Amino acid sequence: MIVRTLEKAKQSGRRIVSPDNNWESVRLLLKDDGMGFSFHITTIYQGADFKMHYQNHLESVFCISGEGEVETLDDGKKHPIGPGTIYILDKNDRHVLRAFTEMTMACVFNPALNGSEVHNAQGAYELTAQSI
Repeated sequence: MIVRTLEKAKQSGRRIVSPDNNWESVRLLLKDDGMGFSFHITTIYQGADFKMHYQNHLESVFCISGEGEVETLDDGKKHPIGPGTIYILDKNDRHVLRAFTEMTMACVFNPALNGSEVHNAQGAYELTAQSI
């Protein structure tokens, strides 16, 4: 059994802050834990507006708090995001995430992240990141 607290994970090096200061993520479950997926609590800062395209991962995102929207770039559809909303990037969807207020999100990635990943120029996570 694995038991972790968010606070201890923040202090253990599992907290990653994006280089562009759009978000921070506490990686509670990672590849080395052997579950086949990773689980993160991610804070998207108010005013964040950034493109992502997870070419190597599928992601599910559940909004715990805050308000924003996700736009799928292939069809231009905008979907409001608020507490209780989940969006699932089941087709490696190119998308833009916008935070109207600070948002707290629970995120699941498959395959699991190693831990140190930040977005590359295409808005994806590389599969070759180092474990933390």
